[in-house]
Amino acid sequence: RTPAAMSAKAISEQTGKEFLYKFICTTAAVQNRFRYASVTSDTDWDRLTQEHQWLLSERLVVKPDQLIKRRGKLGLVGINLDLQGVRDWLKPRFMKETTVGKAKGVLKNFLIEPFVPHAQEEEFYVCIYATREGDHVLFHHEGGVDVGDVDAKAHRLLVAVGDKLSEDQVTEQLLTHVPDDKKEVLASFIVGLFNLYEDLYFTYLEINPLVVTSDGVYILDMAAKIDATADYICKAKWGDVDFPPPFGREAYPEEAYIADLDAKSGASLKLTLLNPRGRIWTMVAGGGASVVYSDTICDLGGVDELANYGEYSGAPSEQQTYDYAKTILSLMTREKHPQGKVLIIGGSIANFTNVAATFKGIVRAIKDYQGPLKEHEVTIFVRRGGPNYQEGLRVMGEVGKTTGIPIHVFGTETHMTAIVGMALGHRPIPNQPPMDAHTANFLLNASNNAMTPAATRTASFSEHRAANDATPAKKSKAGLPAAKATTLFSRHTKAIVWGMQTRAVQGMLDFDYVCSRDEPSVAAMVYPFTGDHKQKFYWGHKEILLPVYKNMADAMKKHTEVDVLISFASLRSAFDSTMETMQYPQIHTIAIIAEGIPEAQTRKMIKMADEKGVTIIGPATVGGIKPGCFKIGNTGGMLDNILASKLYRPGSVAYVSRSGGMSNELNNIISRTTDGVYEGVAIGGDRYPGSTFMDHVLRYQDTPGVKMMVVLGEIGGTDEYKICQGISEGRITKPVVGWCIGTCATMFSSEVQFGHAGACANQTSETAVAKNQALRDAGAYVPKSFDELGSVISTVYDELVANGTIVPAQEVPPPTVPMDYSWARELGLIRKPASFMTSICDERGQELIYAGMPITEVFKEEMGLGGVLGLLWFQRRLPRYACQFIEMCLMVTADHGPAVSGAHNTIVCARAGKDLISSLTSGLLTIGDRFGGALDAAAKQFSKAFDSGMLPMEFVNKMKKDGKLIMGIGHRVKSINNPDMRVQILKDFVKQHFPATQLLDYALDVEKITTSKKPNLILNVDGFIGVAFVDLLRTCGGFTRDEADEFVEIGALNGIFVLGRSMGFIGHYLDQKRLKQGLYRHPWDDISYVLPEHMSM
Repeated sequence: RTPAAMSAKAISEQTGKEFLYKFICTTAAVQNRFRYASVTSDTDWDRLTQEHQWLLSERLVVKPDQLIKRRGKLGLVGINLDLQGVRDWLKPRFMKETTVGKAKGVLKNFLIEPFVPHAQEEEFYVCIYATREGDHVLFHHEGGVDVGDVDAKAHRLLVAVGDKLSEDQVTEQLLTHVPDDKKEVLASFIVGLFNLYEDLYFTYLEINPLVVTSDGVYILDMAAKIDATADYICKAKWGDVDFPPPFGREAYPEEAYIADLDAKSGASLKLTLLNPRGRIWTMVAGGGASVVYSDTICDLGGVDELANYGEYSGAPSEQQTYDYAKTILSLMTREKHPQGKVLIIGGSIANFTNVAATFKGIVRAIKDYQGPLKEHEVTIFVRRGGPNYQEGLRVMGEVGKTTGIPIHVFGTETHMTAIVGMALGHRPIPNQPPMDAHTANFLLNASNNAMTPAATRTASFSEHRAANDATPAKKSKAGLPAAKATTLFSRHTKAIVWGMQTRAVQGMLDFDYVCSRDEPSVAAMVYPFTGDHKQKFYWGHKEILLPVYKNMADAMKKHTEVDVLISFASLRSAFDSTMETMQYPQIHTIAIIAEGIPEAQTRKMIKMADEKGVTIIGPATVGGIKPGCFKIGNTGGMLDNILASKLYRPGSVAYVSRSGGMSNELNNIISRTTDGVYEGVAIGGDRYPGSTFMDHVLRYQDTPGVKMMVVLGEIGGTDEYKICQGISEGRITKPVVGWCIGTCATMFSSEVQFGHAGACANQTSETAVAKNQALRDAGAYVPKSFDELGSVISTVYDELVANGTIVPAQEVPPPTVPMDYSWARELGLIRKPASFMTSICDERGQELIYAGMPITEVFKEEMGLGGVLGLLWFQRRLPRYACQFIEMCLMVTADHGPAVSGAHNTIVCARAGKDLISSLTSGLLTIGDRFGGALDAAAKQFSKAFDSGMLPMEFVNKMKKDGKLIMGIGHRVKSINNPDMRVQILKDFVKQHFPATQLLDYALDVEKITTSKKPNLILNVDGFIGVAFVDLLRTCGGFTRDEADEFVEIGALNGIFVLGRSMGFIGHYLDQKRLKQGLYRHPWDDISYVLPEHMSM
């Protein structure tokens, strides 16, 4: 299975050992390398013993390899057995269900290894794991089953990010209780292990026990996690890694299918099946929102019926959403539930995902599954907001009406998780939900006196002016890390955007404009894959140019006022471009949008940022927004949402969340319950965010305009405890409303990795439940559930207004921004006549369509070139023989030697050093009435004569009388006695396959007359194809007589010759290049110079 980029993932013991045996570099003698055999349900024991001879001769150990902790304690290890003993030991256990902790699962994957006889004092414990500041190496001189609480007992050593580990350090700090004769071996082994851990991007590696005897080192039991996002770096060493599911959860093929979709797409698609028989199914947009929905379901007692966890985000296409929805609908309609089932299609307010497009994909899936959905009594609840959500909700409501499936649809006016209560019968379903105003309404100025944009707005912004209020970087004392700024953004902040993200930049400029900023917040863009150029954007009503640079150095030099960089670099290039950015002291803030940057790289970026006093927002974030001042990229969604949530002017509430979608949901909640947002940051979903909750909470504490704070924490990590500490110590005095999402995880029987890389609890203190309690105890305002977050914010706010801390400001209407044409069209607000019409091909959908036929069908039906030509030229699916005839025509007209005018021209042109296209074109330009055009002309002449009822003899005589040549009759070389084989082949085929050949027969009668006069006046290949083609069009059954004549009239036959002969011309071009022929000059003796005689004046 391809790994869905999801940071730290557990690998099987076998994979871990294989990596170790292959790549460890140490002087210690590592024993039993590659001596392990794996037993699964399809193991053939005879083959196994052939591959691993040692199984027959050695004493053995057998144990399950399924991510089960403490197997020894559970009696799941068979020790010191022979092969028969191993088989006997497996019998009662293999493929049997067993319970480990809360999880029930089937034992189906076992590992057999040689038994290593050793003494207890030869057992050691070693573990390496990653944290934000570096990697911890733990060592204990008493390893084994009864190692107990290693955290308390073991010696530990922290290797800071970027540092190396030496054998001396290991010996001095870890090996104090180890016998002297083993120190050297262990020191070398531990350093080798650490280097392996780093090189192969492990995040956790534990060996217990590690046995050291006089023979060397034995790795007995090993558990490990690797950073799956590093796949692109480690592919060569890792190979294809199989990531087993946690014990107690099956690996379903559907999960693998979605993981594969996810790996092949820039969007994020996740699916975990928890209970395929459950009645509550979810399909939620957004990594954060998906967790909140799961929490709410568990909160309302639905944990045992919750069937799946999953999320889709990052603007998946309609097709990707269709594939995702189809998978879920197929899973939930496999077995019935006595109470029927519910599907919750939820989501926060999207920042940049086009809701209509994703919903159209879901609607297609619902239509495909309408039968099973009705049969299984499925009710669907929908709540979503974001770009074009009104259209999305409309199509969702429509499909409910047309299919008769009960679908209840809600928008941003309904609290995000309210539909869960409705679905589970805890709250009534409103009949007609209040609809928020339509996108378009926001953009039209309500008052009649539309503000004329101020004169300052018409200056050109590609020439920059020096900003007067940019805060200079704080100089730090030598040796101390630089201090970071409290204020990251102002009304005058200027940024450089890395990446060709025109839509995000336009969104930022529109935001600047409605905030009445004097100048755009984007000074320039950097994009290494093009040359320097200018890119067009709108500033209100007017078009402006922003410079795009190939090199960051040029952009920095030209735009000294810039102190923010927004990086849309991909997960592969984000690290290098961020490290480069930090070389420029003018940059104080960097936002990194990419998800899936390996954690080891993120830690290096954080370390450098701390040294340089740079604030990093991200990775894996949408960014942040400071109303009235600045917005990062796509934050806050489209203009309608910015206006609805009043993000064009500051309020008094500052928030920090991990999730981007949830930050937009907070914008909505805060604008409905308070005077609005002062500043909001999404720190990103990764395990090590560049800046932490606490960093931003302290900034807000020190910002006078912020009167209260909202913190939306998440399961995983311990950062929220720092906030508790800050409140307890009195460092944070402003009211904090806090809630950690992921409370459902405590109720699941097996570990679930949520949508964010960091959303996984490694110990009890990291659970959401524990963190919410700690916040409550410290004195933060913590709701009972996410459902009540709005009302708690409202209560705290009202109190601050009542005691005069907050004085709500007068509302000022924002300036209007015209709607983009493409968006207005998508919303159905405008229409315009198209400049072009086409009826042969449509490339806009999921797959290419030729005249109504998908490209996959074309290949399935083996239509060949003739069939494709039929679709594209005639919009018909021609019969098999017709397709073959077309292909034969192309074959016989492909070439006729280098002497004909077209080939001659191509050759001369090729020898003049011209390119393929020019040479081919110069040859094609000679095709006309005299060369090659005979097909067309012959078809027209013969069919006209035949249709008017002339006898062949009359036709010949009339042409002679008019002094015209009969097109398609006559040949330079061939004659009645030396026939043209090309014509012969075609004639045999046509006579055998065509239903009728009236015009061909007529032409052959004409040939009889002309050859009796002169033997070379035969029906040549052009003439034959011309008349046979008319017969084909008239008799194959696909065309009316008028249509057939029209195709001849508009030059379809010339097309056959041009297409066929292009093959020959290209051949001549390639031939001349291959033969390295020089410039052609025509010889004098082949030119007759006929100048007039010399004239005397």
